[in-house]
Amino acid sequence: MFAATLALAVASSGFVSAAQLYVETPYFADDVAQGKLPPVAARLPENPSVATFEGERRPGKPGGEIHTLIASARDLRLLGVFGYARLVGYDEHLALHPDILQAFEVNDNRIFTFHLRPGHKWSDGSPFTSEDFRYYWEDIANNPDLSPNGPPNVMLVDGMPPRFEVIDAITVRYTWKKPNPLFLPALAGAAELFIYRPAHYLKRYHAKYADVPTLQKEVQARRLSSWAALHNYLDAMYRSDNPDLPTLQPWMNITQPPATRFVAVRNPYFHRVDGQGHQLPYIDRVILTQSAVSLIPAKAAAGESDLQARYLDFDNYTFLRQSENRSRYDTLLWRSGTGAHFALYPNLNADDAVWRNIFRDARFRHALSLAIDRDLINQSLFFGLAAGGNDTVLPESPLFMPEYAARWTGHDPARANRMLDDMGLTQRNSRGLRLLPDGRPMELIVETAGEDSEQVDVLQLIQDDWRKIGIKLLAKPSQRNLFRERIYAGKTLMSVWSGLDNGIPTPDMSPAELAPTSQTGLSWPKWGQWFETGGRSGEKPDLPAAEQLIQLNEQWSLAATTPERAKVWQKMLEIDAEEQFDIGVIREVPQPIVVRRNLHNVPRKGIFNWDPGSLLGIYRPDTFWLD
Repeated sequence: MFAATLALAVASSGFVSAAQLYVETPYFADDVAQGKLPPVAARLPENPSVATFEGERRPGKPGGEIHTLIASARDLRLLGVFGYARLVGYDEHLALHPDILQAFEVNDNRIFTFHLRPGHKWSDGSPFTSEDFRYYWEDIANNPDLSPNGPPNVMLVDGMPPRFEVIDAITVRYTWKKPNPLFLPALAGAAELFIYRPAHYLKRYHAKYADVPTLQKEVQARRLSSWAALHNYLDAMYRSDNPDLPTLQPWMNITQPPATRFVAVRNPYFHRVDGQGHQLPYIDRVILTQSAVSLIPAKAAAGESDLQARYLDFDNYTFLRQSENRSRYDTLLWRSGTGAHFALYPNLNADDAVWRNIFRDARFRHALSLAIDRDLINQSLFFGLAAGGNDTVLPESPLFMPEYAARWTGHDPARANRMLDDMGLTQRNSRGLRLLPDGRPMELIVETAGEDSEQVDVLQLIQDDWRKIGIKLLAKPSQRNLFRERIYAGKTLMSVWSGLDNGIPTPDMSPAELAPTSQTGLSWPKWGQWFETGGRSGEKPDLPAAEQLIQLNEQWSLAATTPERAKVWQKMLEIDAEEQFDIGVIREVPQPIVVRRNLHNVPRKGIFNWDPGSLLGIYRPDTFWLD
C-alpha cells in the first residue's frame, strides 16, 4: 500500500466546495431555531469528508430510528465499531484513506504526519485539535498512574516509543527510528487505537489539571480508589458507556448504564456529508435492546430488530427465512472473514510428552487432515454453501493462493492410514484403536468452549472419519475461560476454534497470526508466551518451521515496500499450509444478516469480519437510511 514515501493530501472522495449549500438536518432544526445549536454549516469542518456511493447504494434522506439487539451493556462498544469513524479507515477494497484526518503523510513507515480538518469539533461542540493528541501522549500514555505499562505495544518498536511533535493546532507527527508498519492498521482497526482524547473534558479529572480537593470529592462520591481510577472509568472511548464523554463517532450514547435499553442519537458535529449537502449519519437514533443471546434469533425473526448481524449463526438461516414476509425483513448471507469457520488445534506445547511428540510430527497432522471428509460436513451441515479447506486467507485477499487452501485436504483415509503406519503407530488393541508408543489407546480428547452446538455436530462427523484410521475422538466442552486456561497451561491435547481472525489481509497487514507470537495461539501457547515476554516466561520454540515463521514475521516488520512484504506473506502462508499447525475443516461459511426492508444501502453481499472490516463498519452505516 505504501511506497517508501506516500502522501495522501485529500480524502479519496474529495472536498465540498465553499459554495456548497448544506441542508439543515430536520432532527436538529428546532435546536438551531432556538439557538441551542449553530446551523449545520458552522457545525461541520471546513472540508468535511464526502461520502461516495457504489453499486446499488445511493444518497438517502435523514430521519428515523433503527433497533438492534445486544447481549449486554458491553455491546455498547458496537456504536464505535459499526460507526467506524477513524483517523484513517479502510474502504471496501481494504485500501486506507484519511477519514477523521484531512490528510496524512508516511515516510519510510517511520515518520507519520497527521493533518486534522480545520474546524472539526467534538460532539459537544468543542474544537478537535492537536491538544487532544498531546494530552493523550503526555498525560495518559506516559503517565504511570494512568498507564502503568506505558504506551501501547503497537507504539513501541524494539521497545522504544516514537518522538511525538505538535507541529501546529491541526498537525501532529510521530517518528520512530525503525519502521512501524503496524501503526496505521491499528488506527483503522475495529478496536481502534485511540491516540487522542477529548482533553477539555478529561482534564477535569486529571490530577495535573484539576482542583485536587474537588477531584478527591468526586473520587469519593463514586467510591473509587484514586483519581486515576476515576479518569480511567470516565475515559470510555471504546466502551461508549459514559454518555458525558464527547465523541467523534456518528452516534453518541445518551443512556447511563446500568440499563437494558440504550439510546444513541446522531452527533450534531459529525464530519461526514453526502453529495447533496446532508450531514451524516442519515439515521437519527439507534436503539440497542438487551436480550439473552439464545433469544436473539427468535426476536429478530419476530421483527424486533431492524438490523441484526451479531448473535446470528448459519444454523439460524432456515428459521429466519421462514419469517421474512411476516416480519418484513430480508436475510442476507455475507461471507465470513475468518480464515476458517472451524479448525482443530493440536497443542504442540501439551504437557503429555507422548502426545506432544506425536503432534510435532507433521505426518500425524497430515494424516488427521486427510482423514476428514470435508465435503460430507459441508453438505450435511451447511447445505453445500460453505467450502472445505485449510485455515488460510480467503479469495478476497490479494494474497490468496488456491493451493494453500487445498493442501492436505483431499479425503484420502487410505493414505492417512499408510502415513500413521510409517510413523510406527502400527499396534492396535482389540477395538481396532491404534496404540501410543507407551501402550495407551489413541483416544484423542478435543476440547471446545461449550458455546456452539455446531462445533459438536462437526466433531461427530470427524469422529466417524478418525475412527476409520484407528483414532477415537472424544469431545469435551467447557466454559470459555477454563477452555483457554487449560490450553495455556498445556492440559489440553487438542481444541476447536475458528481460524485466522483476519482472512482477508493485504500485504501491508501484519502476518503475526501465522507465527508463534502470542499466548492466544492455540497450537503453541507457551511458545507465544515466550515471544510476548521476551523469553521471561513460556517456552522457547524448538521446531524449525516455527522458528522460521518467527524470523519471517520479523522480516515483514523491517520490509520497506509492499512487494517485499507480500513475498514474506507468501513464504509464511506456504509454511502454514504445508505444516498444518492447525487443521482447517470448513471455511467461507455464510453469515446471516437480518435487514428491515425499508432500510437501504446495506450491501446485499459483503464480508463479515472483525478486523479489518469492523463487522459492518467498512460499509459505512452512517449512510444507511430509512424510507
